[in-house]
Amino acid sequence: MSDNTDSLILQRLQNDGRLSNVDLAEQINLSASPCLRRVKALEAAGYIKGYSAKLDRTKAGFSMTVFIEVRLNNHTTEGIKEFEREVLDLDNIISAYLVSGFADYRLEAVARDLTDYERILKEVQNLPFVKGIQSNFAIRAIKADAPLPLANTFSKTN
Repeated sequence: MSDNTDSLILQRLQNDGRLSNVDLAEQINLSASPCLRRVKALEAAGYIKGYSAKLDRTKAGFSMTVFIEVRLNNHTTEGIKEFEREVLDLDNIISAYLVSGFADYRLEAVARDLTDYERILKEVQNLPFVKGIQSNFAIRAIKADAPLPLANTFSKTN
């Protein structure tokens, strides 16, 4: 990324991915053609991975968010790869991180209710090399899906 204009483009698109090119160009004080070229370049460079709608989990029927910490009993390269491949196939796991500390992975799951969570828990328990699991139920989201803090930082890091 070359300058703060690219950072402004990314900031605006993070907040509204449906923003038209004309509106985007107007917001960042650029004409439409150069703005579109910059957006296409940011997409090609991988800064923009895609566009999607943010859904309300509760309205979509997922009243529970659960953070699942997983410890493995096999830390070989192949064991880790196999576990990670299997996690990618679990639809209710919406994010997964390799972490430091007591657990090896932290998974974020969404469930419709406790019965649904029990099914998800069994799926996770049956993944290869799972040694132990600890679940933490989210009571209420304080901050979720926040945009990246790009203001005045991109030109410094690239």
